[in-house]
Amino acid sequence: MRQKGLGLIIIALMLGMLLAALDQTIVSTALPTIVSDLGGLEHLSWVVTGYLLASTVSTPLWGKLGDQYGRKRLFVGAIVIFLAGSALCGLSGDMGQLIAFRSVQGLGGGGLMVLAQAIVGDVVSARERGRYQGFFGGVFAVASIVGPLLGGLFVDHLSWHWVFYVNLPLGAVALLVIAAVLPADRRAGRRRIDRPRVDYAGVVLLGGATSCLVLMSTWGGTLYPWNDPVIAGLALAAVALLAGWVLAERRAAEPVLPLGLFRSRAFAMASVVGFVVGFGMFGALTYLPLFLQVVHRVSPTVSGVYLLPMMAGMLTMSVVSGQIITRTGKYRYLPIAGTGVATVGMLLLSTMDEHSSLLAMGAYLLVLGVGLGMTTQVLVIVVQNAVGFEDLGVATSGVTYFRSIGGSFGVATLGSVFTATLGTELQRVLAGARLPPGFDPARVRGDPAVLGRLPPALAGDFIHVYASAIAAVFRVAAPIMFAAFVLSWFIPQTRLRETTKATDLGESLGAASAERSSLAEVERGLVRLADADLRRGYYARLGALAGLDTLPPQAVWIIARLGGEGWVRADALAERARVSREYGRPYADRLVADGLARRSEDGESLRLTPEGEQVALRLLACSREGLARLIEDWGPDPRLDQLCDRIAPQFLGVDSDRPP
Repeated sequence: MRQKGLGLIIIALMLGMLLAALDQTIVSTALPTIVSDLGGLEHLSWVVTGYLLASTVSTPLWGKLGDQYGRKRLFVGAIVIFLAGSALCGLSGDMGQLIAFRSVQGLGGGGLMVLAQAIVGDVVSARERGRYQGFFGGVFAVASIVGPLLGGLFVDHLSWHWVFYVNLPLGAVALLVIAAVLPADRRAGRRRIDRPRVDYAGVVLLGGATSCLVLMSTWGGTLYPWNDPVIAGLALAAVALLAGWVLAERRAAEPVLPLGLFRSRAFAMASVVGFVVGFGMFGALTYLPLFLQVVHRVSPTVSGVYLLPMMAGMLTMSVVSGQIITRTGKYRYLPIAGTGVATVGMLLLSTMDEHSSLLAMGAYLLVLGVGLGMTTQVLVIVVQNAVGFEDLGVATSGVTYFRSIGGSFGVATLGSVFTATLGTELQRVLAGARLPPGFDPARVRGDPAVLGRLPPALAGDFIHVYASAIAAVFRVAAPIMFAAFVLSWFIPQTRLRETTKATDLGESLGAASAERSSLAEVERGLVRLADADLRRGYYARLGALAGLDTLPPQAVWIIARLGGEGWVRADALAERARVSREYGRPYADRLVADGLARRSEDGESLRLTPEGEQVALRLLACSREGLARLIEDWGPDPRLDQLCDRIAPQFLGVDSDRPP
């Protein structure tokens, strides 16, 4: 594919992923304003939960369907669904509509994230894939940092509707580029026997059970008593769906989450810890803007600024943790320390009230972010080092699935705590308060903006109630995070595999996994490791391994480039290498003098001699052996051998690796 067309595709894919990642966080600072406009404070948590739940549950289905029917058409469909959901969210007239349309938006968002990363593997050569994977990791980092801030800016300078409308022009650009430039996917024409089998029953049953449990945690004790038939019905439905899921997974040819994984202590513990990390991260992002805007009366934009310490702490420690693991090979102590620090952060946040300084709150959020960052980056590594090659793909997606579901449960459960505490405290204050004539006390609970229209003394009582309710959220979250700290001690330390050192920042921050197969997961780590190796004097070392110590690395690169090519014009070779013919002539002359290459009669073309072709084959063999060593700790497997055979030629003679 031409570089210009490839560049447009990558930009469109990054736009699609940016939209899906932003919509996990951009709404947080707009929620208080949305509640003031639409009412329904008790349903606030579902504006976040609806998106997260739909995105998480649909992710494995998007990945499998993309493998089966072609990723281009599925990606176009995901964009259309996401944009339709975004437009409808902006047009919502009440909280019920907004929650429903957020779920539609989340359904499309799950497809955007999983398919964008998969399409990169289809259109980018193995040599360049590591660099582009880094770009996509950066998208998640940017979305995590700027999401809450952008949400506040839109609310302050436009309206909350633009938190959703902003997706429309960006998504339209991505849609047009993908439809016009991305080639048709050959997977769509594969024989049925070659297509992966989709575990529809597993996806539907697991998603249904999760939804019932989230609804229980949201409605129980707030909208309905815990002994209400509705709650009992949800509990029975969850049990029945989980039982059906267990039966379906035992029979599925390609289960969405194999039951055997839960026999692995590393997978079980990492999944539980990841669940709690998602619980704390999204719970904090949802209710802290409400604390800032209602209790401290700051603008939505400023509330986004005050969330930056948490996100910056997460990002920084995710990077630092990855570097520590790469250098030391040890990872077990990081989730222990991380969950411990995050517990302290939750406890500090639980002490906040209307008199707490914003500077202190920023420090508390930094502590929480540092703790979460030390944990999120490690959990995938824990699982990847504990399972065999056959289970690598599903184990990786499984642990990130539980982290995403934890976010859904966190927002829903903490929302119930907030609503219950707020209702109890408001009743106490209203019992002894003298309200202005004609003032409806129910508005205090449904619309926090009315506090600004009350007498200062009375408003102060209600602000204290809001502060107490939000502090209660963190008083509940702190012991749950402490439980994760205790469980993290049971995570085993195993020998670090080479490919797991190539940590993926994007998956440590995102809400959904890339849903890769085991082979694709190994390939991801392999190409990133090889990419780093190629930038450190690779051709000098490769020449030495092939017995070409006397040749300069530039000449070795030319051999690798000409291998199997036949006649190549000198100006075309210089153009590929992005140098002048004069610069490359001495190295070509050296090859001709050594009998490894010869020129055409007009002196304008170059090709390898039979001896040169043999040398090129030795270089290829050495390159393949180097790749094989990086994945030998996965054990012998014919698919891994084929992976090395396929990738090795793509790593030799590439323009970007030409020695200076």
